[in-house]
Amino acid sequence: MELVSDEHFESKFSVSFSYGVFFTKNVFDSENKVLKKVIEPKDKPNKVIVFVDEGVAKAWPNIEDKIVQYARSHQDLIKLVGQPIRVVGGETSKNSWEIVNKVLEMIERNGICKHAYVIAVGGGAVLDAVGLASTLAHRGVRLIRIPSTTLSQADSGMGVKNGINGFSKKNFIGTFAPPWAVINDEQLLETLSDRDWNSGFAEAIKVALLKDKDYFTQIELVAEGIARRDLSVSIPVIRRAAKLHAEHISGGGDPFEMRSSRPLDFGHWSAHKLEEMSEFSLKHGEAVAIGVALDTVLSTLEYGLPKSDTDRILSCITAVGLPCYSKFLEDTEALKVGLEQFREHLGGDLVVSMLEGIGKPIDVNKINFKSVIQAVEQLKLVDSKQN
Repeated sequence: MELVSDEHFESKFSVSFSYGVFFTKNVFDSENKVLKKVIEPKDKPNKVIVFVDEGVAKAWPNIEDKIVQYARSHQDLIKLVGQPIRVVGGETSKNSWEIVNKVLEMIERNGICKHAYVIAVGGGAVLDAVGLASTLAHRGVRLIRIPSTTLSQADSGMGVKNGINGFSKKNFIGTFAPPWAVINDEQLLETLSDRDWNSGFAEAIKVALLKDKDYFTQIELVAEGIARRDLSVSIPVIRRAAKLHAEHISGGGDPFEMRSSRPLDFGHWSAHKLEEMSEFSLKHGEAVAIGVALDTVLSTLEYGLPKSDTDRILSCITAVGLPCYSKFLEDTEALKVGLEQFREHLGGDLVVSMLEGIGKPIDVNKINFKSVIQAVEQLKLVDSKQN
């Protein structure tokens, strides 16, 4: 057969993904059937290994015993491998490979295969790091996420991202891989600090501004109740945010972010840099709140967002107990670096979401830093009046 030098062929295929998001209370109560629903019945019990955020374990001293008891109560379905394993949480835990290597080691040591389950109980950082290890082992082990913070229950736990920080860049090392299932246990929110409680509502406000004007109005109306930690008004807000984030992933047409536009990152180009500049003394939700405030003011200065809308947005952020300003905003040269890092993370082309109105996002391709400086000054003034 004669070879043709320019001969080629294309291989094209698509893969369908599906995962359930469940809302419950006290997931590890032996009578609670949610976890049983998501584990696939087989002719023998499924191997399960559990990793628990140290912060969760300290806040709930009996949680590991409850996990063991749950497995014992459902031995026909679950074969728990050893005791639940504690891992360090918090954003700084993502600054090294320590958790990822620990999880990989335990998966290998305990013979966890592609059809066994890794359960991660914790905040967003733990879900990110344990999730990354789960996608690397055997090129993918089934991961069940049990988010333990308002932030992870409203946003990050719903997604398909896993990762750790690297080279002084947030989430530089990571994968896209959907979880097997997500279980939001509202009971885990009861022991959060006020800062951790408040942080998650930054992402709720953000997605409301992008997706649902009426939802934003709902948040405005119950903002003081959120700040008081009234579950009767807070849980519906969290669940709606979770649904909107999940719907964007499944219906937005770009779940693995192959294109440059990332509308759900409204306010994040500066937020990621602010976290780094503060050496993570700013929590992610706090940095997002400040980033949303900054881009909201920029939207009024540059893109026609009515000032009355900006005033509503800033008031809402403050009412739920979140900041609109940080001294780190004043280092605009560092913010420029952050914008360049964000552009690189997008894939080379800068596409940033701004607002023409509440619920009306637009994509822009450049940031006017003269307006950034002006926006920072406005936020500083707002902050000084409040304090």
